[in-house]
Amino acid sequence: MRRRQFMSLFVGEAAVWSPPLRAEQPERVRRIGLLINLAADDPESQARRATFQEELQHLGWTDGVNVRIIARWGAGDADRIRESAAQLVALAPSVILATSSPALAALQQVTRNVPIVFASVIDPVGGGFVANLARPGGNITGFMLFEYGLSGKWPELLKQIAPSVTRAAVLRDARLRTAVGQFAAIEAVAPSLGLELSPFAERDAGEIERAVMTFARGSNGGLIVTGSPLTAIHRDLIVTRRPDTACQRSIPFATSPAAAA
Repeated sequence: MRRRQFMSLFVGEAAVWSPPLRAEQPERVRRIGLLINLAADDPESQARRATFQEELQHLGWTDGVNVRIIARWGAGDADRIRESAAQLVALAPSVILATSSPALAALQQVTRNVPIVFASVIDPVGGGFVANLARPGGNITGFMLFEYGLSGKWPELLKQIAPSVTRAAVLRDARLRTAVGQFAAIEAVAPSLGLELSPFAERDAGEIERAVMTFARGSNGGLIVTGSPLTAIHRDLIVTRRPDTACQRSIPFATSPAAAA
């Protein structure tokens, strides 16, 4: 009798003090990396992040509750983009969203395992990021802005805007692989349109401003702005008509969706 009483007491105590076998586990907080080519204080980048968070919330993912969004901002600086890419990968996120080709290229160099979704990327096949559009392969997929061939439409658009244009300055960041493809398409159609091209490198706001002001001193000129993080960052500078005597005439220009975004 005493033995049965002891066992009953033991089982009862164990039931009280032992945790339930099927205790509800806390929900796992996943990490999402976000690498944006613009500066953190750029109104456009703030709007993009806000929209991204809103759409995630509609799908049941709330920042600070069951997901943590870790954002890094490139601000058009190649070194900063590479450092930010390495930092995000080191945090072992579930997925990374990359906006811009430079951001995607930097991430591709540091990981072949973390899933990457890209947006605002020009011709991911021509840029060597994915095998093809139907089957990207690897750890990368996303949304393409346009292919390189579309760049050949900008000189045509420029001539429609201003038929008298015979010279065209081409703003591009020659350090980017996408700049090569875009310029090649522009260069291929320029002779048939009677356009003489003057490519200008863009590394900062000063270079962009000097290039536009210098080119504006000539006549019958137009401007073609290729897609890059720098043209997106300095979009207001590019479209502003300056009152300086060297820039009294307005320059018609054609631009890519990536530069206008």
